[in-house]
Amino acid sequence: MTRESTAASCGGVSKKKRHRPAYSTSGGGNLVYYRPASASSTNAVIENCLPDGALEDATHRRTVRRSSSSANLTANSSSPAAVPGGFNDPATADVILRLFVAPGPHQEGLGLATEKSYVLIYLHSKALSRSKYFDASLSDRWLVQEMQEIEAAVSGTEKTPLKLSYGATLADGSFDVYLNVLKLLYSHDLVNAIGSVGNALAMLPVAMELLFEDCVKACVSFLEAVPWTEEEERKVLAVIPLLSEEESDELMARLTPQDEKAREEMLQGVILSALYNHPNGAFVKAFVAKLLRDFSSRESAKRVLEIVFGECLKVVRESLEQYSSPEFRAGSNTETEAIQRINLHTAMTSARHLFWVIERMIDMKVADFAVKVWSEQESLSAELLRVFRDDASRQMVPGFATIMLRCISRLASAVASGSIVACRSVRMKLVKEWLPVLNACKDIASQMMPAHKTVAVELEETFLKIISTLPMSDSQEMLKHCLSFSTRNVDDCSHLVSAFNTWFSRASRPLD
Repeated sequence: MTRESTAASCGGVSKKKRHRPAYSTSGGGNLVYYRPASASSTNAVIENCLPDGALEDATHRRTVRRSSSSANLTANSSSPAAVPGGFNDPATADVILRLFVAPGPHQEGLGLATEKSYVLIYLHSKALSRSKYFDASLSDRWLVQEMQEIEAAVSGTEKTPLKLSYGATLADGSFDVYLNVLKLLYSHDLVNAIGSVGNALAMLPVAMELLFEDCVKACVSFLEAVPWTEEEERKVLAVIPLLSEEESDELMARLTPQDEKAREEMLQGVILSALYNHPNGAFVKAFVAKLLRDFSSRESAKRVLEIVFGECLKVVRESLEQYSSPEFRAGSNTETEAIQRINLHTAMTSARHLFWVIERMIDMKVADFAVKVWSEQESLSAELLRVFRDDASRQMVPGFATIMLRCISRLASAVASGSIVACRSVRMKLVKEWLPVLNACKDIASQMMPAHKTVAVELEETFLKIISTLPMSDSQEMLKHCLSFSTRNVDDCSHLVSAFNTWFSRASRPLD
């Protein structure tokens, strides 16, 4: 028998069709069974109904002597329990199978070291025919057997069961797996008889070896239907290349995605679900944040976060545009006010989501895209200015200005600290577009809580740091727009004093 297969590592699976053993007859009708190249040449032997002396002599040459008496057998190995009328019942069996040790390539000498060098099992040809290997073996030998039965009937002697031998390559020095598979020849409910993932994984190679197709299908069905440990999954990955494409389809569907982008689609769906389906789900967001930190591909996580960032930003912008739309501003009835309130609350909710996404991007050091996009939001900045200057909006969503300041501050701080390396044009536009929004928030600071005022002061300091990184001509222009940072008490705006002093100090340097 030849079987071409590709070894599978834990990192991947390749599918190749399993080739069934090939049988042929040669020289006087003797059945020739071709085993895999890795198996010993004596691994499988089909014995004729030879005279006892000839059979014993052939067995001698394989270093194990077979005794015809059950007493001698017990001395060498333990015989499996008999089922009346079924498995291993000597009273009704018409086939005696001698299962002996045939060491594999990594098990040299195992047959001599084990206490159980062979075991005899009493079986029935009807059950054995479920295995294509044994079915082929029996069909080639029954003619001789029938002739012997006729002779036995004429002479009045006892009917002689057909004798077969099979070499088992033992993984753990035990015949148990082979015996379990042979027992399943008598079972009509193979799937439920398997019992565990370990049993299925152990029996599957033996079932393939014996061409017991019903058992192969049952093992695959069982494996597909139950959970696996990590170690069991590695073993499943290793056995898949031995299966045909049809047999492995269900397992492959469980182990590999149909689409190459499935990981990113799954991650994006999880993030959006955490944001929009669990609005108060702090624990859910914490779990998703851990998923992102542990995600195997930083580039994939970056692409997903950029998509979610864009979607959240779009919702904020569109909600504010709806709020500022002339169609709504012209009305004053109760229904219009309710719609306006919905638009602002939608913007507020999405702004919170946006802040969470920004934090994840900065933590993973993939926020360069977000900074660039944020620096180009001239229309959003203008919408925010209109909303912040509207008394009705501040009453509807009093915390909206604060959450937007947090988004600006988080990105600007990453730029100022060097966590995100932004080019000069991006740094310039970031301050230019969002400084007016900060100044507008300063105008309504009296309506903000003390903790929220702190965010505004932190953003002031951050903007001044970014301005200090710009060419002096640009910083000269931008510093003029920062005068609103000053307070009655000069000591409270030391950051502004320091920024101007730095600029004047640089301007005092000679040009040479």
